[in-house]
Amino acid sequence: MKLAYAMCGSFCTHKASLEALLSLSASHDITVALSEAVRDTDTRFGTAASLKSTVTAISGLAPITSIVKAEEQITRGGFDALIVSPCTGNTLAKLANGITDSTVTMCIKAQLRNRRPVIIALATNDGLGANLANIALTLEKKNIYFVPFGQDDPQSKQTSLICDFSLIEATLEYAMRGVQLQPILL
Repeated sequence: MKLAYAMCGSFCTHKASLEALLSLSASHDITVALSEAVRDTDTRFGTAASLKSTVTAISGLAPITSIVKAEEQITRGGFDALIVSPCTGNTLAKLANGITDSTVTMCIKAQLRNRRPVIIALATNDGLGANLANIALTLEKKNIYFVPFGQDDPQSKQTSLICDFSLIEATLEYAMRGVQLQPILL
């Protein structure tokens, strides 16, 4: 399959997301897109330059890093599916409310315009707080599928949700048949 893989700024989950990307790259052609935060931000989890280098090495292509390139490449790219991993609460809120103001949200808009699957690998500290309504709105949208998710640290971060990154490929397989992998709540 030909896949697009968009990464948002849940920096603490990038390692798990990159492992999923590497696994997928063994059997799929992949084009990576980076949000502006990922493209420009150095964190304690790594530098932006290092991440760009890693995704380029995995995919064999320089990542998409602008709204203009996202619109051009995703709309005309014939991608079988788009995986947003990790998908932050910020990006999910924009998706739920039809806001297209970033590289990743343009990737999503373009893929949905093509009536092709978008797989959401959620990682947000406010999933059971401010973003709960956005999860509900997004679950109802056609061609959007969630990687099963649950609370990652219910004692210390009561509203935080994270997907099981090891289920990205299974979610993709189900999404290609138009079915949400279940159970969605872990």
